[in-house]
Amino acid sequence: MKIITANRLSDGRVIYLGEAGAVVDSLTAAAVFEPEAADAALAQAAGQPAIFVNPYLVEVTGHTPSGRDRLKETIRSAGPTVGNSLKKHEPA
Repeated sequence: MKIITANRLSDGRVIYLGEAGAVVDSLTAAAVFEPEAADAALAQAAGQPAIFVNPYLVEVTGHTPSGRDRLKETIRSAGPTVGNSLKKHEPA
């Protein structure tokens, strides 16, 4: 099973192709495709360059990334790893 992910052109956030071609922000809302249908869905996402930047397929079990890129995709799905996680320390 596979999902399609990319970054959104307007803000760089991680997005997924959802049901009926919808753009979704959550891994759990991503449409899951059989291997035979995944290439056609990837072409659909790639045909929307104003939204999807460099879409690609990710192997999943259910909605959990699997295969060789599982760690990278788990981190990507959780959101940015910098920004709010870097807090300025106030002087005491």
